[in-house]
Amino acid sequence: MRYFVLATDYDGTIATDGQVNDQTLAALERLRASGRKLILVTGRQLDDLQQVFQRLDLFDYVVAENGALLYSPASRQEKLLGSQPQREFIQALRDRHVEPLSVGKVIVATWHPQETTVLQTIRDLGLELQVIFNKGAVMVLPSGINKAAGLLAALNEMKLSPHNVVGVGDAENDHAFLKLSELSVAVANALPTLKEQVDFVTDGKRGDGVVELIDKMIADDVSEVDEHLQRHKILLGTKADDSEVHIKAYGSSILLAGTSGGGKSTLATALLERIAEQNYQFCIIDPEGDYENFEPGVILGDTERSPRIAEVRDLLEQPNQNIVVNLLGIALQDRPVFFAELLAVLLELRSRTGRPHWIVVDEAHHLIPASWNPASLTLPQQLKGMILITVHPDQVASAGLSLVDTILTVGNSPEGNIKAFCETIGHCPPQLTPQTLEPGEALAWFSTEDLEPFRFRITPGRTERRRHVRKYAEGELGEDKSFYFRRPHSQLNLRAQNLILFTQIAEGVDDETWLFHLQRGDYSRWLREAIKDESLADKVAEIENSDGKSASESRDAIKAAIAQYYTLPA
Repeated sequence: MRYFVLATDYDGTIATDGQVNDQTLAALERLRASGRKLILVTGRQLDDLQQVFQRLDLFDYVVAENGALLYSPASRQEKLLGSQPQREFIQALRDRHVEPLSVGKVIVATWHPQETTVLQTIRDLGLELQVIFNKGAVMVLPSGINKAAGLLAALNEMKLSPHNVVGVGDAENDHAFLKLSELSVAVANALPTLKEQVDFVTDGKRGDGVVELIDKMIADDVSEVDEHLQRHKILLGTKADDSEVHIKAYGSSILLAGTSGGGKSTLATALLERIAEQNYQFCIIDPEGDYENFEPGVILGDTERSPRIAEVRDLLEQPNQNIVVNLLGIALQDRPVFFAELLAVLLELRSRTGRPHWIVVDEAHHLIPASWNPASLTLPQQLKGMILITVHPDQVASAGLSLVDTILTVGNSPEGNIKAFCETIGHCPPQLTPQTLEPGEALAWFSTEDLEPFRFRITPGRTERRRHVRKYAEGELGEDKSFYFRRPHSQLNLRAQNLILFTQIAEGVDDETWLFHLQRGDYSRWLREAIKDESLADKVAEIENSDGKSASESRDAIKAAIAQYYTLPA
């Protein structure tokens, strides 16, 4: 199950003229019976809502006052998410005859056309307040308080992720919480501007539209929208025609295979960085300690201490916590058994929360070996959100490879990895001629789609750039890849075999030598051809082509550009 929560607006969404009909109530009960949660997100004040709607017990949480108040119907506890309105502000509005005027525990509300007076009063008093509009209503709230902030507070209480939420609404003030939700829905009566920005629009209006949505959630998790859900896709790289290559954020399982040094780490870390940037939760099982410096994840275990499964589970209960499970402290022969036990815990957590969204198995041929019979018993027949990384796909158990629908392969003979995958699971491979990938390229095959394998250039992430500091900033480039500072018409020949030496020598060479190379475009050419950093080379080329820069100015500009990509000594 992908969607564990339905977050819904009240007026104009589940309610018509302030009332929720019996058919909508019955649908809300069916959704709860399916194991899902309900959150009501409304601009109304809580006491007003309680007077018009008697079934708040259907909801796990109520976000009232447009995100400023969190209420638990089960415990009847309230939690303010913003500061109470200042008496000075309320009195000023009354003195200026702002009517009607409603004052909640945090929210202050009136109606059009009073917004002009409200805004002027805020400016006159120098207050940090915001004004939110909703079908003629004018709501004043502390800065940063909106329906998205309230929904996020409710989800944090429930230890659930916005990536497992369907949000539905109808008006301007719903934009924020719908954007936060993984799947955003507008009922048919919603404002045109809202319908233009959501992922899906129901055929029915108000409660009928919500009933329609609930039926789709229960039937198949609204799967009909998956192919059109583009805003969460994750970038891999670009094809030769500059078109981007993506994977789905949900519903894929990936085999990343290739020879050592072929670019697996570049692709894996870039992919995981982008998963983390979009706040999808991941758990990496790391047998060799390759991710010990991967910043988006907390490391559990090292060479001296084996990770504890209970510790992994407890940390992953927090929706925003990513984990790297380092297995160096576990004997090689014991790792498959540990993995099987850990996977069972991860799948149980997924059954309750939908997380972790991605389970990454590095050195998969060690953890799910073809020779290990119990592997077929510990892996379900379908498991999405998996990334299996290996040098030897033919040594991974067929039960593991059968989960895969996307193959990414790098290094020498990439077509051989696709062939090995197909032979292991008994699938007919595509017709592939021998491929020679350039450095930074990968071969992709989406095996369930009617597409032939294709090459693309990997878009590296920040971690991979830092990983290459040792090679490019501190390492030893060969003589043919080094930069040579040569003065025109002289014997000067200073070799810079890495970026540290380049910047140090650049500081010391005379202006004539520096400008000689600058005007020839030598610096950007070296960065492009030897360092193979297109982005940095483009920035340096702009500096080389800019008019009027002195030697010292261009020197400083190029050094600053390098520092954006590589950590150099101060």
